[in-house]
Amino acid sequence: MPHNSCMAPVYIGRLAPSLTGLLHLGHAATFWQAFTRAREHNGTLLFRNEDLDPTRSKPEYAEAMIEDLAWLGVEWQPSMLSQSQRLSLYRAALDELLITGHIYPCHCSRKDLVAMMHAPHEEIDDEPIYPGTCRPALDVQQHEKPFQPNVNYRFRVPDEAIIRFEDRNLGPQSFTAGRDFGDFLVWRKDGFPSYQLACVVDDADTNITEVVRGRDLLKSTARQILLQRALMLPTPAYFHTQLLTDEQGTRLAKRHDALAIRTLRQQGLSRDQVLDMAAGWR
Repeated sequence: MPHNSCMAPVYIGRLAPSLTGLLHLGHAATFWQAFTRAREHNGTLLFRNEDLDPTRSKPEYAEAMIEDLAWLGVEWQPSMLSQSQRLSLYRAALDELLITGHIYPCHCSRKDLVAMMHAPHEEIDDEPIYPGTCRPALDVQQHEKPFQPNVNYRFRVPDEAIIRFEDRNLGPQSFTAGRDFGDFLVWRKDGFPSYQLACVVDDADTNITEVVRGRDLLKSTARQILLQRALMLPTPAYFHTQLLTDEQGTRLAKRHDALAIRTLRQQGLSRDQVLDMAAGWR
């Protein structure tokens, strides 16, 4: 087909819930926004199961998730992608990062990392700044080494590099590597990729053009842009939504069972009532 520079790119978005609990009002707000944006752009919405936590991901959560989203009126492509079935893709990306010298093995335990924390970090950030305990000298890291099983791997961030992007909802964003976030995990010693690596690989592989998710993942976006550059993958557009909080100002999480979509449905609330609550609960 001849290229037409006047044609707008096809919009492809995604729903990417994790199977670790019931969906709550915060999910309803974000996923409804993703559905709305895909519909406004006459685009496609894909469904991705982020089921890489073998100890917490449960099939019953997947069934409840699909039922609750369908009840809300969120529509997506019938095919569904599960990250647990795509480990070979993530491992290939890891090997590329290893060859290019972007990552290094980390032998720190979770207990070690807690002990090395010098100051509290933002509650909404999912990974504290790594103090660099296992970080090798740059000339040593750039020398290709074979993959080591049963260890964590971290991505070496370019110190003081500023990562900027224009968020379609929150406006210009800027983060400094080494200050706002440090060397981050890309592979876990249990043989699974981190959220950051799996997300980047999947978004590129499925040609996602816009990522809609909560603003608690802004720093993750900066990390993922660095991974995209290292793997020479395209960077999609980003639309980060405001976070919903409970009456005490705490961000909604899956532990808020009283605000789970399933619970509200069982209480007899209608779809419109739940969506109204999701839109106004702050």
